[in-house]
Amino acid sequence: MTLFPGVALVTGAASGIGRATAVSFALEGCYQVAICDRNLEGLVETEKYMREVSATCDILVHQVDMLLDDQIEGMVQAAVSKWGRVDYAVNAAGVIGNNDRSTDTTSQQFDLINGINYRGCWLSSRAELAQMLKQEPLPTHDGRPGSKGSIVNIASQLGVVSRPNAPAYCASKAAVISMTKSDAIDYSKDNIRINCVCPGVIATPMTQGDPEFRAALAPAIAIAPMDRMGTAQEIADACLFLCSSKASFVQGHAMVVDGGYVIS
Repeated sequence: MTLFPGVALVTGAASGIGRATAVSFALEGCYQVAICDRNLEGLVETEKYMREVSATCDILVHQVDMLLDDQIEGMVQAAVSKWGRVDYAVNAAGVIGNNDRSTDTTSQQFDLINGINYRGCWLSSRAELAQMLKQEPLPTHDGRPGSKGSIVNIASQLGVVSRPNAPAYCASKAAVISMTKSDAIDYSKDNIRINCVCPGVIATPMTQGDPEFRAALAPAIAIAPMDRMGTAQEIADACLFLCSSKASFVQGHAMVVDGGYVIS
């Protein structure tokens, strides 16, 4: 029996962690997956990769802007209209920040970073929770009691510790962690699980695209005892575990997946 008999929804699915998570859901036997992002071309490419690993996965490609409330509500409703429910939600949409101190950061830059990383994540989670409250639990892989749904928000190691020149970004990811814990308290009584994953430096288009920025990441990579970048697949693996019924007693956890950066 698959660990994922329900419906998955992944934001930020056009590349990086979101893409790896969507492909992993298809590979691991989730037969209904909504992939969501502003980048439609990237979503089409993600869909292609998903079809390469699963001939049976039913895929919904949905374009959404994380700055627009109505589009985020519409994203969840599109999945519900197609399949009737949302069981696993991974909110991976995000931006990397402006790499400046507070006095060199404009209010517009601050609003954009927090508008996508925190507010967009909160809006996504809120819409997903509203749907999950209406659902009955699905069967689990071994007969243990199931939940009405599981949400995984993507935060960052920089929501746990900070680095220079990133106050807006660090604050946005710390907010995601705090929101996750608060929601986990509020919705435990409703039998919904909410956790987050805090990636370290991960090799994605976001971190690899700008050579100057990539060079600036070298000290952070060296701090971590494992002394390498992580892969998007390694973060996707953590997300799928937290979504699955194998994590049935994991609630409000900020799982750091960073090669040991925060312990060094």
